[in-house]
Amino acid sequence: MNFFSLKSFLSSFLLVAFLLTSCTSTAQIGKLLDKAEQLAGNPTTSEISSGLKEALEKGTGISVDRLSLENGYLGNLDVKILFPEEAKQAERTLRNLGFGSLCDEVITSVNRAAEDAAQEAKPIFTAAIKQMSFQDVQKILLGSQNAATQYFQKTTSDSLSTKFRPVIEKSLEKVNATKYWDDLVTQYNKVPLVKKMNPDLTAYVTQKAIDGLFVEIAKEELKIRQNVGARTSPLLQKVFGYADRQK
Repeated sequence: MNFFSLKSFLSSFLLVAFLLTSCTSTAQIGKLLDKAEQLAGNPTTSEISSGLKEALEKGTGISVDRLSLENGYLGNLDVKILFPEEAKQAERTLRNLGFGSLCDEVITSVNRAAEDAAQEAKPIFTAAIKQMSFQDVQKILLGSQNAATQYFQKTTSDSLSTKFRPVIEKSLEKVNATKYWDDLVTQYNKVPLVKKMNPDLTAYVTQKAIDGLFVEIAKEELKIRQNVGARTSPLLQKVFGYADRQK
């Protein structure tokens, strides 16, 4: 009996059993379905939930740890924080006027602030993973290549912003980013005929730090979906192997 015949047989058997046993509880039906999945070589609902959550804990943890290191943002071109768009003209003007080192100090210091804040994301991601329903788990496991990243963007962005902002504000002061920024704005605003500017540096760095987290999480998600070698436990191999077969 091939896989599909076995699965069809089991499904029919369970349907008949359900129809003949009117007193069967939802919990009992769930156990029967899990048993059928085991016989078919598929993970149970419990294994699917545990496996996906293990993968998400691993992926978010690696992403956070990577960005929390010195140069985690500054040395990563995918997430490095540069000047706000509305300040790009100011940067070009000041570099042309000989203030290149001041511009470099601003860039270095805002990335250091993001690195300081990144570690604050771990408990937020952990909480989001714990509160997942099985429906969430299924949608993520069998969804698009960035389904988990989209889930985190939807469920954690506000909490990350609330948590990151005071840390980044404090860090900007600690690494003198606020001073460098104020100096830069002052120098630029002295240039004749330019439009005066003073973007909210804390808000900008907070958002870019969060954006960088999701960039790294998306990388880890893609890795475990596409690279069998990244499935480092028997449970991950079983669950994501099952997901591969469903596509």
